[in-house]
Parts: sequence; structure tokens; C-alpha cells
Amino acid sequence: MANFLLLYHGGMGMPQNDADKQKVLAAWNDWMGKVDGDLVDAGNPTSNVQTLKQSGAEAFAGNRVSGYSIIQAEDLEHALEIAKTAPIVAQGGSIDVYETFNAM
Repeated sequence: MANFLLLYHGGMGMPQNDADKQKVLAAWNDWMGKVDGDLVDAGNPTSNVQTLKQSGAEAFAGNRVSGYSIIQAEDLEHALEIAKTAPIVAQGGSIDVYETFNAM
């Protein structure tokens, strides 16, 4: 089994009213329950971002990540099968799926 980093982009974000917030949280909790055995780190949403270079920090100009999770799977195809069931896909967002490996 390998670990895979799921980087979430877009989606509907966190709704402003409580009823819609509960629906979004319920969808994520349901998904996490379904992939529980493969979920290494449920992750969190992200907020502020800057790019750090040797010359210093500057405004971020890339495709902003809205959150992350880490799962385990047999291979990339299996990881994609798990990822495509994440609520953010149904909300119009996308997921980058990166295989990680132990380097140290």
C-alpha cells in the first residue's frame, strides 16, 4: 500500500448559513466514514497562501488548493477510484492525486 496526497481545488467552499454548512459537513463526514480504512489523514481546508522563494514571499499565482487529505491505496488507479467519490467532485471542484514515497 502506498500513501496518496489529495489536493482539493475549488468546490463550493463553506456555505454561509448553518443548514447548508451542516449539509457540506455531513457529506464530508459520510465520505470519510466510507473510506475510513484507507484514510491516513482526513486533512483540513486551507486559507491564506503566499509563495516563498529565495528572494522572499510573494503573492500566489497558481491554482489555489482549498484543502487536502491523505489516503492509502494499492496503486494510483485505486487512489483515483477513492478520490472520485469525495464530495468536492460533486460540488464542481477537482482533486490532484499525488503518490508519495518514503525518501528518508
